[in-house]
Amino acid sequence: MDRIANLGSQKAVVIFSKSSCYMSHAIKRLFYEQGVSPMIHELDQDSRGKEMEYALMRLGCSPAVPAVFIGGKFVGSATTVMTLHVNGSLKKLLKDAGALWL
Repeated sequence: MDRIANLGSQKAVVIFSKSSCYMSHAIKRLFYEQGVSPMIHELDQDSRGKEMEYALMRLGCSPAVPAVFIGGKFVGSATTVMTLHVNGSLKKLLKDAGALWL
């Protein structure tokens, strides 16, 4: 859990993902299209990926990926991020975290 918290606070936006997950791909694309350059951790390419996946599930992320941290805080999974995007509050979170300048 500490590893997740440490990694999740290394950049304004951090995404825990799996390279084979279509929802992870969609969430990464959403951030790139917003002009954000997130730090990506591909759990299926990390030797401790399974351990981190279980820690993300304990945080309440089900399924475990994609899991998004903004400003060092756990935001949620794809459903939460898409809801924030649709209702317009994602941009404010990104600005407050320093991930967007405008």
